[in-house]
Formats: sequence, C-alpha cells, structure tokens
Amino acid sequence: MTATAPVRTMSVRRSVLVLGALEAFGPLSMDLYMPTLPQLAASLDTSDTLAQSTMSVCMIGLGLGQLLAGPLSDRFGRRRPLLVGVALFALFSLACVFAPTIEVLLVARLLQGLAGSAGIVLSLAIARDMYSGVELSRMLSLLALVGASAPIIAPVIGGQLALFMDWRGIFGVLAGIGVALFVLAFTSLKETLPHGARHGGGFGTTMQHFGALARDRLFVVMLIVSAAGGVAFFTYLSMSSFVLQGEFGLTPQLFSVFFAVNALANMGGAQLSRLLVRRLGPVRMYLTGQTATALAAVAMLIVVLSGAGVVGVLIVLAVFLFSSGVGGPNGTTLALGGHAERAGTASAVLGTAMFVVGPIVAPLAALGGATALAMSLTVAISAVIATTLALTVVRPMLRGVTVDH
Repeated sequence: MTATAPVRTMSVRRSVLVLGALEAFGPLSMDLYMPTLPQLAASLDTSDTLAQSTMSVCMIGLGLGQLLAGPLSDRFGRRRPLLVGVALFALFSLACVFAPTIEVLLVARLLQGLAGSAGIVLSLAIARDMYSGVELSRMLSLLALVGASAPIIAPVIGGQLALFMDWRGIFGVLAGIGVALFVLAFTSLKETLPHGARHGGGFGTTMQHFGALARDRLFVVMLIVSAAGGVAFFTYLSMSSFVLQGEFGLTPQLFSVFFAVNALANMGGAQLSRLLVRRLGPVRMYLTGQTATALAAVAMLIVVLSGAGVVGVLIVLAVFLFSSGVGGPNGTTLALGGHAERAGTASAVLGTAMFVVGPIVAPLAALGGATALAMSLTVAISAVIATTLALTVVRPMLRGVTVDH
C-alpha cells in the first residue's frame, strides 16, 4: 500500500481542542487521584507499593490497549474504535468507585487503562493523518499545550477534592469526565482515514504492518529510547507523591501545586519546540531536548545525594520536564515519518513502549520504599540510557536528513 497524503478534516484550532482533550486520558487517569494515594492505601489496608501499583496497572492497560486500538483503526477508521474506547473508560471508572478490595481495584484500573488507550493512540494517529514533517511536530507541540493542561489542573483539582471527598469520589469524577469526552468526540470528530487508505485486511495484514515497523532500524531505536524515557517519566509520576509528601512533608494541596508547576514546565518546553522547529528542524530539537533531559536527571540525583532539600529537587524536576517537552514531539515526528500508511499501528507500538515498560520498572525500583534516592537514581539511569542511544545511534542515522514534509 502506498503512503497517503495528509487529509485535513478539522481546522488547526479545532484539532488542538479535540485531540488535546483525547490525549489527556493518561494524565487524567493518573493525576486526578494522585494526592489521595496515601489515603487509598490506608482505606484498603494495603501497602504503599500496592497503592502505587493502581497507577502501574492502569498505565500498562493504557499501553497494551494501544496495540488493539491502533491496528483496528488502520482497518476500520479512527472514529468507531475511539468512541467505543471512551465509553468503556467511563464505565470502568465507575467500577473503580465501588471496588471493595485492592485486588478488585487493580483489575478495574487495568480495564480502565485498556479502554482509555484509544484516546491516546488515536489522537496521535489522527494528527499523523492530517499533518507530516515539521507541521506534525508543531501540531504535536500544540497538543502538548492542551494535553499538559490535564496534569496542571488535575492534581490541583484532586488536592481540593480530597478536602471533602475520598478517592472513591474522585473516581466518580473521572467517570463523569469520560462521559464528557465521549460527547466531545461524538459531536466534534470526523473520520480522518478515508476508506481507500484503510488496509481492509485481517490479522495477516496487521502482522505485515508490525513486520514493516520491525525492519525500520530508525523506528526500532526510537522505540527503545521511548521505552527508556517512559521509565524515567513514570518513575517521577508514581513516586513523587510519596517522596514529596512522605519524605519532605508537603500537604496534598501543596504537592498538587508543585506538581502543576512541573507540568507547566513540560508544556513550556513543548511550546519552545513549536517556536524553533521550523528554523532548527526536528532532528536538532530532538537531540537538544534529549541531552538536556539527561543532564537534568543527573543533576537531580546529585541534589538528592547532597541533601539540598525539597527546593533543589523541585527546581531540577522542573528543568527535567521542560527538557522532555522540547524533545518529545520531535522524537515522535521522526519515528512516525515513514509510516503514514500504518500510523495507527506505529503510534500504538510507540505508546506501548512508553506506557508498559515504565509501570513495570517503577514499582520494582520502589520495593525498598518510594524514596527520593530511589526516584532520582531510577530517573537518572533511564534518562542517560535514552540520551546515550539518541546521540550514539540515532544521530548518525539522521545525519544530513532534513524533515520538511
């Protein structure tokens, strides 16, 4: 099948609103109830590690579900799999409200993640349907502007909700958000993959698409880098609540404010990329962002080892997330560049690498306790691995490559 030209079905403004909202499934699923994680552990009489695992299993679901939703969208179009996934997300969020034990909650969270994965992978596939090259990088940076609003707003709202409702009530709020996103997608989203661009085959054709991705050396390396980056980010995401509240004594409300500031830094990095990418190109922006991310991660480890305190940790965390925002959209653009005809499958594989490997590694790193040292050490190792691969393997492969279209 030959590659298809981008198909514009929405204005840029509408694309950013709708796709950004759908991309927010991950942050909403994680961040809204994050301030109540210690309370959840006490309520269900379980350990901090198992309470943290409610985030891990949801993130695993968000990753594995993409391997189903992405290929299905290449065959049946984007809209139908998306609407089914969003509706199921709302239902499984409601199931979390009534979970009587940690075991039932873990199952419900896994199913919630599997359903919510449709919004994440298909927002990326739809963007690839409509844009390519530098313009895709700019669109992904704009989506980060909207998507990053969720981790800014969600912990703040979650911290305030924790003043008058428990974690069960917050999952009820998540169910309501799922309903609202379904209505938004149903009324605003048009199909972006024409019938002629769908592969129309079954399992065999899907496997051919996976095989094509496996034969693309650049895609494979970018996949490994994405997985390492996912470990770093999810370690921060899952441990920061315990570290900043348990070790440094922040209240849930103050933690939510600092967490929002860090998310704002990530958003700022993505917008810097959007402003500079036409002049510098996705390759240079990607390598710059990766390098700065690793340096910030190592700096955080040094700050923790020196005992500089919570202010130092928060400063380097903000730099870490800002740098991630610079590199992220450009890395995705480079990975998807040669796969317009299988954008759903390619997006799914990338998303799975980020959403599955991280949730497996992060709880293992916290087995000895979710401490500042465990968090900073895991983040530093993962970020350095990702950046080493980017500089020693990806950079030579992209030398002289210009991504304009």
